[in-house]
Amino acid sequence: MPVTAVPEDLRYSEEHEWVSKVGPTRVRVGITDYAQSQLGDVVFVQLPGVDSDVALGDSIAEIESTKSVSDIYAPLAGKVVAVNEVLDAEPETVNSDAYGDGWLFEIEADSAEALDAALGKLLDAAGYQGVIGG
Repeated sequence: MPVTAVPEDLRYSEEHEWVSKVGPTRVRVGITDYAQSQLGDVVFVQLPGVDSDVALGDSIAEIESTKSVSDIYAPLAGKVVAVNEVLDAEPETVNSDAYGDGWLFEIEADSAEALDAALGKLLDAAGYQGVIGG
């Protein structure tokens, strides 16, 4: 069993974000268990604005921990359609439930085809394990 959880049903970026398809053109994004463990105790999360357009690779959020501040990058292009407002009051949720209640934001892609193409460029679980040396 790897030290870090890497669910098989998600896609991953090399910047340690996970991406879960939640609709034909929508994904939910968070940081991986590995990323939260490297950050340490999360004390503040700055999320992108709802309805903001993002391009692949844009720095669109920040996570501040007791150790550092880390940028969160858009894993695909689209529009931010939801943010996890729970994190305003409970940023530590990123540590306690990285793949569940600790999600960060949702992005709506222009089309199902655009979303599928973007997901195809992200890493699968095995590929991400390779990035983190798992």
